[in-house]
Amino acid sequence: MAHSSVASKPKFNGLKMAAMLIAAILALPILVVLVNVLIGDGDVWRHLYDTVLAEYISNSLLLMLGVGVGVLVIGVPCAWLTSMCDFPGRSLLSWALLLPMAVPAYIIAYTYTGVLDFAGPVQTFIRDVTGWRYGEYWFFEIRSLGGATVMLTLVLYPYVYLMSRAAFLEQSENTLEVSRTLGYSGRAVFFKLALPLARPAIVTGLTLALMETLADYGTVQYFSVNTFTTGILRTFYGFGDVAAASQLAGVLLMFVAMLILLERYSRHRIRYHASGLKKASNRRMALKGGRGILASAFCLVPILVGFIIPVSVLAYWAIFKADRPGTNFIQLAWNSFYLAAIASMIVVSLALVLSYAIRLNNSRSVGVSVGIAGLGYALPGTIIAIGTIVPLAWLDHRIIELVKYYSGDKVGLIFSGTLVALLFAYTVRFMAVSLGAVQNGLGKIKPSMDMAGRSLGMSSFKVLTRIHIPLLKGSVLTAILIVFVDVLKELPATLVLRPFNFNTLAVRAFELASDERLVDAAPASLMIVLVGLVPVILLSRSISSRTDYSK
Repeated sequence: MAHSSVASKPKFNGLKMAAMLIAAILALPILVVLVNVLIGDGDVWRHLYDTVLAEYISNSLLLMLGVGVGVLVIGVPCAWLTSMCDFPGRSLLSWALLLPMAVPAYIIAYTYTGVLDFAGPVQTFIRDVTGWRYGEYWFFEIRSLGGATVMLTLVLYPYVYLMSRAAFLEQSENTLEVSRTLGYSGRAVFFKLALPLARPAIVTGLTLALMETLADYGTVQYFSVNTFTTGILRTFYGFGDVAAASQLAGVLLMFVAMLILLERYSRHRIRYHASGLKKASNRRMALKGGRGILASAFCLVPILVGFIIPVSVLAYWAIFKADRPGTNFIQLAWNSFYLAAIASMIVVSLALVLSYAIRLNNSRSVGVSVGIAGLGYALPGTIIAIGTIVPLAWLDHRIIELVKYYSGDKVGLIFSGTLVALLFAYTVRFMAVSLGAVQNGLGKIKPSMDMAGRSLGMSSFKVLTRIHIPLLKGSVLTAILIVFVDVLKELPATLVLRPFNFNTLAVRAFELASDERLVDAAPASLMIVLVGLVPVILLSRSISSRTDYSK
């Protein structure tokens, strides 16, 4: 009853309308893409359909299949071992398995290409030792669909690991003990009980990994793998046809929608409750001798291959091989940092408004509006970029016409050719990340705090600024850091929307790698990785403190 009084006593129509307006604006890029799908003339689309569409679909499906299998094979066993078993190095490996999240897929692709390509040190060493020449031996072709699959798997498996580990840690020891008394072996407990119980969480992690796979541009472009993301940008730039690019984006949206429906169907069909029961992590199975060594090695390999080796190579290139960073690098770093800082502040501020609107107006309209506002994270940056540039360019041209009509003056692009477009696209893309952190923090604040503030005569704004925001410092800081790093790594939206002569670390690293200047791309790439470590470390500490019940 107390909660309902907090939500319903004041009407807060202004806040409700603000939330719905923000959601409508953030949904604009998606709406623009869908409208362009319907109004295209079809000539370019027919050309794409006759020539490359089948390749886009097959490559995208194969990439999803390969990455899906890869992240499951790595993420689920590692989550089970670190949650339910005791072996040498478990406590260290349990959080270190998240480190590859700090490495963007396109950066790990550049690094391994420099190491494993024909002119790289590995193949050069093989030729020097054996005397073989090119064509006389087989070696894995890194610039291929298989190579892209491996690179994406190495940086995306933490999504499955994270969700699976949380699910395993929450499972009841009572349930698992009953299965053992019935004669189930450790393997049978995993496959017949623990794995089915964790299936919704595993599917959620898998869905996130597959959506990131569909959204990837830098890796597949560098490896010359034709997927929807490369096709959308190629159509947009090569043909100059927004409608045809939108039609490709519409097909990609169908893939994304299917993944979202799969994830929701999984959660809807299977629900388990074990609240109040003893957690299974209180009693881990001890793995000794060879089994313990194998468990340690299995968990160490993804960390070694997905983080330690590529970061070590980048550090070596940046320190000993690359040209010394000059004023241009400082400018790139400054562009990246202040752009990410502004974007993170905008996104988190809007997330506070939307989350607070839900808390005070527990209505379906507000809930649906906030859900729409968070839809952008499920979409590739290419789709959001196209959906952003079309309405902003239309608005710019209307302003130019009005100014010229009334004053005769000429004005340049105000929105579409400036950082405004880029910041808007970032807001659409990463709103869901910020909403999750802020809503989680707000959910921990008791409704009685709102009532206490109101009893002292505080307005809703004062309750937010004087009570909630001080209590939300941790959640807000987490949201700011995560959005900051996501913006720093974002590539396709930045490539499309950046102003003329404006570069970031991500774009510069991509340009240098595309010109085969992998060593020179190392300083920018290493900077992105090091900054990305901050939220990963915070996330690891948070998980360890909240879910590792043995401590």
